Amino acid sequence: MSKFSMNFLMALAMFSWGVAWTNAKIVNKSLSFNNLIFFRFLIGFISIYPFIIKSDIKKYFRFKNLKFIIPCSILFYIYNLFFFMGTHYSYAGKGAVLVTSLNPILTFIIMTVIVKKINFKEIFGITVGLLGGLIIMDVFNEGFSTIFDINNIFFVLCAITWGINTVITNFGQKDTPPFHFIFLCYFFTTIISFPFTEFQLINLKDLNLKFYFNFMIVSLGAMSFGTSMYLYATPKLGPIRASAYIFSVPFIALITANIFLDEPITSNVIIGGLISLSAVYLINKK
Repeated sequence: MSKFSMNFLMALAMFSWGVAWTNAKIVNKSLSFNNLIFFRFLIGFISIYPFIIKSDIKKYFRFKNLKFIIPCSILFYIYNLFFFMGTHYSYAGKGAVLVTSLNPILTFIIMTVIVKKINFKEIFGITVGLLGGLIIMDVFNEGFSTIFDINNIFFVLCAITWGINTVITNFGQKDTPPFHFIFLCYFFTTIISFPFTEFQLINLKDLNLKFYFNFMIVSLGAMSFGTSMYLYATPKLGPIRASAYIFSVPFIALITANIFLDEPITSNVIIGGLISLSAVYLINKK
């Protein structure tokens, strides 16, 4: 795949992610967090299956493959739990800005600890990025305790979880082709989430056309296409550069959340997001 095609598909993937924050807020009203996770990944691995149907998937059920796939699957479940909890208790647009601002910074920190030394420019970039995150959470007005407030904490945990998962994915796909890796992650996440699924809480009367439309975007759009493309591109672009693409997400999320959910677009979220965006530019600038 050409560099242009890779960048174009990554842009589409990030668009699907941006819209998904609003969709997640809407579907949260109809199903429990665990039910949403189970059905999201069930649809996910079924939709990926046609891409790997002709290959021998069994040969990837080995320790050298599963030692990355299983941790990624567990982190997928944890991330989605925080994702749905965050969008339920707080503003979807704010969550998109906070998670996408912190994720590349945290990914870079993790990669720095594992594989490379850090220079002054990178230290400065990380500092600026974290400053942007604090501004988004309105720490300087509300105090540092606001980080652990229900409006912020789930999104902070989302960013940490996704950062770790990005790094594991980068190493895991060296022995497992991207779509096989993604398929197996979705498959195992479905299995992991099954014991927590609360089928007795499902009320079919709540699952109207509006729910199905939004859930298909969250599942097929954001996850099957968006997440799959992100994971496919990560080992090719590198985890730091791939994470940087996520910064196209918050602007779409803020606009759609404002239009469809009537969520406010506050100055601290915009300013903090722009500051964090500049941080990723500093880190990636050669």
